[in-house]
Amino acid sequence: MSLVRSSELTPTSCKNAKLYSLKGTDINHRSMYTTDTYSSESYEKHFHDSQTEQIEPSCCSMSSSSIHTDGASSCQIRASSDLLENGSLDSPDDDSLMKLKLQALERALLVDSDAEAEEEEDDVFETVQSMEIDHDISEWADPIQNMKLHDSPKEYSSSYSNITSISSTKDISQISRTPNQLLYECAIALSEGNEEEASSMINDLRKMVSIQGEPSKRIAAYMVEGLAARLAESGKSIYKALRCKEPPSADRLAAMQILFEVCPCFKFGFIAANNAITEAVKDDMNIHIIDFDINQGSQYISLIQTLASRSNKPSRVRLTGVDDPESVQRSVGGLTIIGLRLEKLAEALGLPFEFRAVVSRTSIVTPSMLSCRPGEALVVNFAFQLHHMPDESVSTVNERDQLLRLVKSLNPKLVTVVEQDVNTNTAPFLQRFVEAYKYYSAVFESLDITLPRESQDRMNVERQCLARDIVNVVACEGEDRIERYEVAGKWRARMTMAGFTPSPMSANVGDEIRKLIKLYCDRYKIKEEMGALHFGWEDKNLIVASAWR
Repeated sequence: MSLVRSSELTPTSCKNAKLYSLKGTDINHRSMYTTDTYSSESYEKHFHDSQTEQIEPSCCSMSSSSIHTDGASSCQIRASSDLLENGSLDSPDDDSLMKLKLQALERALLVDSDAEAEEEEDDVFETVQSMEIDHDISEWADPIQNMKLHDSPKEYSSSYSNITSISSTKDISQISRTPNQLLYECAIALSEGNEEEASSMINDLRKMVSIQGEPSKRIAAYMVEGLAARLAESGKSIYKALRCKEPPSADRLAAMQILFEVCPCFKFGFIAANNAITEAVKDDMNIHIIDFDINQGSQYISLIQTLASRSNKPSRVRLTGVDDPESVQRSVGGLTIIGLRLEKLAEALGLPFEFRAVVSRTSIVTPSMLSCRPGEALVVNFAFQLHHMPDESVSTVNERDQLLRLVKSLNPKLVTVVEQDVNTNTAPFLQRFVEAYKYYSAVFESLDITLPRESQDRMNVERQCLARDIVNVVACEGEDRIERYEVAGKWRARMTMAGFTPSPMSANVGDEIRKLIKLYCDRYKIKEEMGALHFGWEDKNLIVASAWR
């Protein structure tokens, strides 16, 4: 059925303001923002390095007429359908009578239709999150596949001749889509090579999302830019541009460190690894820790404090950090600054401490470069680093397993692994897109608990850390895709194949973290599985921490 444009509808007739308002929340939700538009200027500010010449950013200013016309479409179709089935338009009197009935039906049905549309938008991903991945895809697609589109009626009189000329079936399906459905449809279009259709959807999506709204609007905003970067083949340049740079002063933490502090699941992973390390070296006086990516060093602040508080304080603690000069985690030379901070902390606590930076790509590190010494208790820590190494799915060289074999040759007392618990490595694009949406939706929701909507730190974290990873996961393939996460079972199999055996986490660390969870929110979860600790948000696992000998 074609659409009917009613000149009598008012902006208040469209109660589904959530679909069109770009405040990032519905009318009744508490919102910290009053901006009604999400213009191309917003994207330029937060994605200024994007090379998306093929896609024109859309202006999102929307007139009230365009809003209430679209919002009323489904009701108008139903009213027109009932009218044409039950009435006749043969005479002028009937014509006038039917006009009045049509208007009355429109007003009555608009409320139900808009409420249903809003409910559909809220629920679409709640269904997805409870399914396995294949079911996710089918559930996501079902609302679109099951739409009932009716043929346009014949012209019954000149008064209604515009019914068949206003819209096509494509117009109806476009209006019926929620932003989440449109994201998935756009991913399908890209996977099938329909670039023109994908570009149109991206422009439509940019009108529906917000980087300052509720979590679903924010995750959608960054997922859209991932799709846009995939279309423009600019994901690699955006990933490098959105790096977590060294903070301008000691008073301001880098975005990555803020993420580790305010998103407890990341912090819980560090706590678990540190607990395993301190337990393994509790009787050792000479300790050497090797880390192939210490990031901003936040994990070692608490570890140094713990070691310094021991009754039998170690006589020497050495920390060797491998500094990849091409790292996107920090600017070149940043590791030296981090090392100085850790040395000052250890000095203040009276702990003999030495930091050494190895400037080299991880893939070419040799045992001699790590300067291991006899009599030291050697520990190797992999915190959110192994997934950056390409494996057999990328290259025959398999740098991931090569690094693990190198570590095994050092005969360490303990190896700790903290990683994201999701598959963005071998999953094909469409499945990877759905998995990434589910994973980062949980992360964004958890950030809402710890950081207020207006927080500049939250925006920095999401833009410099999460958006960067999302763009890389969605937009890039082959060697350009750096963020290659694995599920816990894959890490377990890989570590076992490299010759390591599990070293179960102690019950004490689980109890300690459960106490911390109460200080944050009971929606954070912890569970033990096969000696590893899994941390998540509600029913979604986010981080897994394990220890190996």
